[in-house]
Amino acid sequence: MTDGVRLVRAGDRVAGPATPGMAREEAVATGGMWAGFIRTDAGMRSGWHHHGDYESAIYVLTGALLMEFGPRGAEILEAGPGDFLHVARGAVHRESNPAGEEGTAIVVRSGRGEAVFNVEGPEPEG
Repeated sequence: MTDGVRLVRAGDRVAGPATPGMAREEAVATGGMWAGFIRTDAGMRSGWHHHGDYESAIYVLTGALLMEFGPRGAEILEAGPGDFLHVARGAVHRESNPAGEEGTAIVVRSGRGEAVFNVEGPEPEG
């Protein structure tokens, strides 16, 4: 780090917290922020998870990102290249890539504590 600015090249990223079906590459992790790159294979569906006290902004670069969330996972949003998604703190969700090509996205999280909690499924309706 030089004068508070650091360059992270593509080859400098390290494996990030794991969720089945997703490859996360961590670029920056500080006490209050996490930023990285994610890859999803065509047809992939991740496991259910949440990000604890972190809220996330996701920018889709390639492919498609289908987000399931809400009671019983019944709410669905689909984002494509150039779209952003916001995930609130503690929101249980899973991503899938319905496109016929690999999906990639940039993720930035703001918060504290553990960044990924893998869970059995979404909250029940009620």
